[in-house]
Amino acid sequence: MEQPHALLVASPGLGHLIPILELGNRLSSLLNIRVTVLAVTSGSSSLSETEAIRAVVARGTCEVTELPSVDIDHFVEPDATVFTKIVEKMRATKPVVQDAIKLMKQKPTVMIVDFLGTDMMSIADDVGMGKYVYVASHAWFLAVMVYLPVLDKVVEGEYIDIKEPMKIPGCRPIGVDDLLETMLDRSNRHYRECVRCGEEMPMSDGILVNTWEELQGSTLAAFREDGELRRVMKVPVYAIGPIVRSNGPIKKPNSIFEWLDKQRERSVLYVCLGSGGTLSFEQTTELACGLEISGRSFLWVLRKPTSYLGESSNNDDLVNVGLPEGFLDRTRGIGLVVTQWAPQVEILSHGSVEQWMNATLLSEEIGVAVRTSELPSKRVIGREEVAFLVRKIMAEADEGGRKLRAKAEEVKVSSERAWTQGGSSHSSLLEWAKRCCLLS
Repeated sequence: MEQPHALLVASPGLGHLIPILELGNRLSSLLNIRVTVLAVTSGSSSLSETEAIRAVVARGTCEVTELPSVDIDHFVEPDATVFTKIVEKMRATKPVVQDAIKLMKQKPTVMIVDFLGTDMMSIADDVGMGKYVYVASHAWFLAVMVYLPVLDKVVEGEYIDIKEPMKIPGCRPIGVDDLLETMLDRSNRHYRECVRCGEEMPMSDGILVNTWEELQGSTLAAFREDGELRRVMKVPVYAIGPIVRSNGPIKKPNSIFEWLDKQRERSVLYVCLGSGGTLSFEQTTELACGLEISGRSFLWVLRKPTSYLGESSNNDDLVNVGLPEGFLDRTRGIGLVVTQWAPQVEILSHGSVEQWMNATLLSEEIGVAVRTSELPSKRVIGREEVAFLVRKIMAEADEGGRKLRAKAEEVKVSSERAWTQGGSSHSSLLEWAKRCCLLS
């Protein structure tokens, strides 16, 4: 008897590829099913993307096929957002995905796409597969996305002109400063594509979301209860998180880990904006000065300032140009600046590293983060404020910092419990697998 077969389609970009690869790894290892990943490429795969694919292939948990890039230049404007370009590339790649499925000896039972690939779901309809959407973010994001088409119909004018906080079912009211970037200009194609994605997600057979009941129980309950959100999202929502990149073997010696090994436990602040995150020249300078003034140990994965977007990101001279003169010399031993790819999961797993993220969800709902006095998108955050916030979350004597660290430890424990036998996420994934006939 053949193993059940799941097909996952990853959108271009490391931030979309890794979540799909890790979901595939989890499905294969937990359910003992065959998993095929079709990776839609951007045309110039980065070293990080290549490494991520090689790591999964080496595990033997998933079959990964990189699909050839499709030219979309005549479909999008030169100044189109990255989001718009990815959505259009996924749309243009549909025939390639269809051909890849036709060549498969065993037809998949289900197809899973990320929220940028909802246009692909018609392929599943054509061949009789179940179709699901994986949201690698969290339940708040999912709620905003599927409720966006409702707001689009009832709200007049721009969202940023609304004085009162916006009410999203299952979420805390959202102020203007916390709106998704896509909601800032309703005339932009980016916004229209987001509305379309929000309309299409409920047309799936269900949603898999990278969160867990103990973390976002109230928002997840809103999807199940007979309320506004339930009327919009009639298909089931399965909380199956946290699914994060697994630790992999690191080639030794590695200067990053040699440096971390010399630091005290939980004494290092990890500073990283993600694979696509960059700062302006001015904000890079202020962040550097703030880290230096704070006197705390740090590991900073530094990308080139946004003024150099046309240049190669692995040119160390361009990356370091935003740093104050003498910064690297003055912080030698206290801080470490990494200008190229860094093994993030392994770094965050190291005992010396303390990690923090800033967002409305984390600061107000979960209580594991601090926020700047104003959004960095509105003004440059000065060095004194950076230093103050670093000390606040890292200083052992600070009561607020102690509460944050205690809450973070509580969240960590609950996340681990969610994936134990009978835990909320473990049970949710098994429920989904039975529903779509991947398990009997």
